[in-house]
Amino acid sequence: MAEEILVVDDLRKWFPIRAGLLQKTVGHVKAVDGVSLQMRRGETYGLVGESGSGKTTLGKSILRLIEPTGGTVLFDGFDVTKAKKKELKKLRSRMQMIFQDPYASLDPRQTVGSTLSEAMRTHGLVRSRSDAITRAKELLRRVGMNEEHMFRFPHEFSGGQRQRIAVARALAVDPDFIVLDEPTSFLDVSVQAQVLDLLKDLQDELNLSYVFISHNLSVVQYMSNRVGVMYLGGLVEDGERDLIYKSPEHPYSYYLMAAIPIPDPEFKRVPKLLSGDVPSPVNIPPGCRFNPRCPYATGKCRAGEVPFYVGSGSYRRVACHYEIDFEKGTQTVRTTSLGQTDAGIQ
Repeated sequence: MAEEILVVDDLRKWFPIRAGLLQKTVGHVKAVDGVSLQMRRGETYGLVGESGSGKTTLGKSILRLIEPTGGTVLFDGFDVTKAKKKELKKLRSRMQMIFQDPYASLDPRQTVGSTLSEAMRTHGLVRSRSDAITRAKELLRRVGMNEEHMFRFPHEFSGGQRQRIAVARALAVDPDFIVLDEPTSFLDVSVQAQVLDLLKDLQDELNLSYVFISHNLSVVQYMSNRVGVMYLGGLVEDGERDLIYKSPEHPYSYYLMAAIPIPDPEFKRVPKLLSGDVPSPVNIPPGCRFNPRCPYATGKCRAGEVPFYVGSGSYRRVACHYEIDFEKGTQTVRTTSLGQTDAGIQ
């Protein structure tokens, strides 16, 4: 078994809602609510779910780009949530993030060379300006760009080139772990493929670990080893990629996978559509958070918080009381519970 690089336990990020003259807290937006997961070194953990499910907030909370409300994040055995300022600065060189919008994530006032060398100097990875320039040129070549690009500004590049620069900036500090937040959503399909292949090659070459966040389920399937499905701030199912895509066991996962377009104009299938709207993260429904939209929900689903159960296959956790045959519409009660926040890799 590969070494675990990340262990997240009961992570929460609640944003306060303030009202009145004294700005008293009258409620919370529960963007991330009790997420637990683990990932191995060198693997890619994909996060999927609807807009507003908490994927990006989870990624930022893991890196402490925003302060978590509660829970723990162990990176290589070190608790990120308790790190002091100096300790957190050291962690920053090992934990990086590539943001969704390549047009907003780069400083428009700095050249590419300045952007790359600033990160190296901040973390003390180079001794002189010439060392920084040499390393910046090497990074640009590694991501498929030319040396002369060092002296240009971000507005002079296309979206795909900007995202390659963002990848180079993340690599400038020799990270072990990168959160990729929709890294290809702003790019054309042909450019997407190039960037994804680049990320895979870099992962193999440098033994990087990725958390890959995306709405594009096909992209996540291509990139990931394991997949977590988020709904309304919590994980409802996670496991090996092929298990989740070929035989999802949580009703939300099932409907999500059924929405993946099939690239065959001759193929026809009956649409599987969910009824209702996503509830507000301010007032999460009691019990299973998916129960107001789930056609299989019973009183048991509304009675209390749902633990994770053992799913089928080599590794799978499912936050659903029932084992459901979606084709026949039948369901049987699950019996093997993992506990409320158990995230262990089997």
